[in-house]
Amino acid sequence: MDFLDSLLYMLNEMSPYILLGFLIAGLLHAFVSRETFARHLSGRSLKSVVKAALIGVPLPLCSCGVLPTAIAMRRNGASRASSSAFLISTPQTGVDSIAATWSLLGPAFAVLRPVAALLTAVFGGVAVGSTERDSVETEGCKAAPDAVEDRPSTFTGKLVASLRYGFVDLVGSIGLWLTIGLVIAALITVYVPADFFAVLGDRPIVSMIVALLVAVPMYVCATGSIPIALSLMLKGLSPGTAFVLLMAGPAANFASFTLISREMGRRAATVYLGSIIVGAMAMGLAIDYLMPSHWFAVGEGSSLHGACHHEFSIFSTFCSAILVGLLIFSLIRRFYNPKTNIHTDMTQEYIITGMNCPHCQNAVRKAIAAVDGVDTVEVDLHAGLATVDGSVDHAAVIEAVHAAGFEASLK
Repeated sequence: MDFLDSLLYMLNEMSPYILLGFLIAGLLHAFVSRETFARHLSGRSLKSVVKAALIGVPLPLCSCGVLPTAIAMRRNGASRASSSAFLISTPQTGVDSIAATWSLLGPAFAVLRPVAALLTAVFGGVAVGSTERDSVETEGCKAAPDAVEDRPSTFTGKLVASLRYGFVDLVGSIGLWLTIGLVIAALITVYVPADFFAVLGDRPIVSMIVALLVAVPMYVCATGSIPIALSLMLKGLSPGTAFVLLMAGPAANFASFTLISREMGRRAATVYLGSIIVGAMAMGLAIDYLMPSHWFAVGEGSSLHGACHHEFSIFSTFCSAILVGLLIFSLIRRFYNPKTNIHTDMTQEYIITGMNCPHCQNAVRKAIAAVDGVDTVEVDLHAGLATVDGSVDHAAVIEAVHAAGFEASLK
């Protein structure tokens, strides 16, 4: 079956790199604290903005998972300029997506993704900083509840925590979207005619605008966007257009824009979105008109077309089996969440809006658990519900969720 063959080929090409990326991401998470990040990001200077952008480039957080992190950093003293730079650079790339990009799209794309993320983040951060009034930065920021699990102090404990984060929590964050991206890419590869995008392929600027209109409101993780970009290039779209999708898709969506508007103001949110659009278009045009086309040639060596049969190595097949197992486990955890607590008349349910991944789920759980009187708390990501047991002040629970970057209301 052509569809299955194409799907398995992309999975086998990506899986060794993705697993390596998960491991590195877990080590970063366990051995480098979030407080360390926030400590270096106060002020609106170019230095703090560049620091924020550099910190965000290797972190494997999606555009929703980065929001609680950035909000906590902002409320712990990071400036709007630094927070915006972090918000722009982080979801565009990460160690996992860089490795996966190299595997499917080649070294040119893999190198340009973090470079573009850094440049657009610095540009956006400086632009946001220039719109701030001096008095804004003197406002006191209350610390938001830490959305991260307490880190163990021993080396062994940190190593175990890194494996859990990389191969359980992080897979849970991007697993669904990676699966969707692979399926969409395989469907495009097999069922879309080869000349379907021929018209747009001859008009890169028009195709980039169309890509932006699709990518900006869409939610897709940095890794999940890779097979989609590859399949569209094989159908005739230019490398620059594919790069626009790789940048704008992970970096922006309506949920991010809404939350940034509330936390940092509509002006900052508009500049944030504008910098992503301008940066994506600039890099896309540079790729199509200024860089050698052979840098971005894909498909010739790999023959990722539905009519071809691919041979799979034992190592890549083994890595794919591990990755599939992790994805299945993450999907089970995401959609099957049996309630184990015995609820009493002191149990209350809250409707939570803004959660899109386990990072968000954990941020809400930690925030509610810190409220006085809470005995137990369950957060159902799929249903968007938090079930709280204990004698609590409802306003305090709602305020705690708001402080973590989300919205809550009594069911």
